[in-house]
Amino acid sequence: MQLKPSGPLRGCITVPGDKSISHRAVMLGALASGETRITGFLMGEDCLSTIDCFRKMGVEIEINDTEVVVHGVGLHGLSEPEGPLYTGNSGTTTRLICGILAGQPFTVTVSGDASIQKRPMGRVIGPLREMGARIHGRDDNFCPLTLYPSELYGMEYTLPVASAQLKSAILLAGLYAEGQTTVIEPTPSRDHTERMFRALGVEIETNGNVITLDPPEDLHAIDIAVPGDISSAAFFLAAGAIVPGSELTIQGVGVNPTRTGVIDVLRAMGADITESNHLDGAEPVCDLTVRHSALHGTEIGGPIIPRLIDELPVIAVAAAFAKGTTVIRDAAELKVKESNRIAAMVTELVKAGVDIEETADGMIIRGGKTVRGADFATYGDHRIAMSLAVLALAADGASRIADPEVVSISYPGFFDTLDRLGG
Repeated sequence: MQLKPSGPLRGCITVPGDKSISHRAVMLGALASGETRITGFLMGEDCLSTIDCFRKMGVEIEINDTEVVVHGVGLHGLSEPEGPLYTGNSGTTTRLICGILAGQPFTVTVSGDASIQKRPMGRVIGPLREMGARIHGRDDNFCPLTLYPSELYGMEYTLPVASAQLKSAILLAGLYAEGQTTVIEPTPSRDHTERMFRALGVEIETNGNVITLDPPEDLHAIDIAVPGDISSAAFFLAAGAIVPGSELTIQGVGVNPTRTGVIDVLRAMGADITESNHLDGAEPVCDLTVRHSALHGTEIGGPIIPRLIDELPVIAVAAAFAKGTTVIRDAAELKVKESNRIAAMVTELVKAGVDIEETADGMIIRGGKTVRGADFATYGDHRIAMSLAVLALAADGASRIADPEVVSISYPGFFDTLDRLGG
C-alpha cells in the first residue's frame, strides 16, 4: 500500500471496541448463567478467535450487526472440544484461556499461529502449576500447550512483572480453585478483569496492588457495552498531534486509568488533547479531541509503562517528529509481543532517517529532523503497521507499507478511517 503525506486531518470518528474488554466479555459471558449481550464488540481477528474457542467448547454465540449474544453455560458447563483450540494471533486469548482450562474436567490442547508459537508462555505455566494445574508445553515454554484435568488450590502469587494477561490467567483459574486466590502486582496493570468480575457478582477486593478473589458458586450474566479502544485511538491522537493543521475528535473512548498512559505521555510532549462528555460506568468513557501542536522530547519509564505498553510504537513515531530527545526505558516486554517491537520500530524508523538507538529495554529517539517516507515492513504486527502509517502521513515523500491487511487483527477499518479524515 502506498501512502502519501497528508493534509490536515479533520473530523469526528469512533474507533472499534476495546480488544481487551471484548475478549473478557466473551470469556466471562460463556461462564455465566444466562444470556450476555455485548455491544461495541471488536470484530477483529483476535477477538473472533476467542469466540471460535468457546464455540468449540459448546457455547452458543450469535453475531449480528449490532451485538454479540453469548448464551452462557455456567461456570462448570464447558464441554470437551473435538480437537485443539486455535487462538490465531491472539496472545490474550492464549494466556487467559489457560486460566479457565486449568480448572476443567477434560484434556484440551491450545495453540495459535507461527507468531503465537514463538511467544513465551512459561510465566503463565509456572503459577498455574503452583495452583495444581497439569500443563505440558513445547520446551516447557511454548505452544502447543496441553492442559489435563486437575484440582486447583488458591494461593498468593507475586507477579514478576506487571502483566494484565498473567494476572487475569491466575484470577480466572481462581474461579475454579479451593480457597482464596491473591495476586500482588509490582505496579498496577489494566484492571478490566477485576471490573468485569465485580459486575458479574464475583467477590474480588483490590487493596493497592493486592487483588484477592473468593471463588464464586456462579457468575450472573449481564449486558456489556464495550467502549472504544484507547489503543486504537492512540494512532489518531498521535496523527492529529503531528500532522499540521489537524483537529479531530474520537468519540466514546474508554479512559480506564490503567490504560491512559498514552494521553499522559503525549500531553507531556506538548500535545493538545482535551476531554469531554465523560460517562462513568463499569468502564469510564469520554470523547477525546486532539489538535496539531509542536511536540518536544520526554522520558518514559517506570510505573507508567504497563499503562501504555501497546501504544509505545506510535509514541516512538510521535517522538520522531518532536524536538529533542525521547527516552523509552523499562519496556523489555515489547520484545515478546506479536513481534520484537523495539527492534522492529528501530529498524523501520532508521529507514525514515530518524536518529534512533535501540537499548536493552527500550529506545532513544533524537527527534526534530526531517522524517522521510520509505518502504516499510510490518513484521506481521498490526500495531507496527498502523504506527508506520501514522508516520507516513507526516513524512517527507511517499511511503509504502507491506502487508497492510495485518491491521485486521485489531482494526479492520483503519485505512478507511484515515481516508474519511483526509489522510
